[in-house]
Amino acid sequence: MPDSSQLTWLFFSLSGRVSRAAYFLAGLLLAIAQALPLYRFMLVPEDSPQGQMWAVIFGLVFFASLWCNVALAVKRLHDFGKPGILALSLFIPVVSMVAFLVLCFLPGDRGANQYGARTNAPSSD
Repeated sequence: MPDSSQLTWLFFSLSGRVSRAAYFLAGLLLAIAQALPLYRFMLVPEDSPQGQMWAVIFGLVFFASLWCNVALAVKRLHDFGKPGILALSLFIPVVSMVAFLVLCFLPGDRGANQYGARTNAPSSD
């Protein structure tokens, strides 16, 4: 089981590299975290206090996971030896679907590159 510093690095840091599997599984966890409050929101009347509470919780989870998705994409791009700024392509409709598939399925650089010595670890700068 990873410790809290590894999880903090994985979801919030922009340094280092992540593998295809780590990117996909972390993204899946974020999608599940977003789906739970959205599901609960849909079970209660919209204008009820519970509905408002679940809407706020969903909003908080959504914006937190937005940063996490960007951080994961930056680290995945680093695994290809590409600059993290290309992660902004995930905000362009249609391009985002292609970019996500590329990040999930294409292998990264073998061995060290300018962003780190190995995958699934922060850079040693």
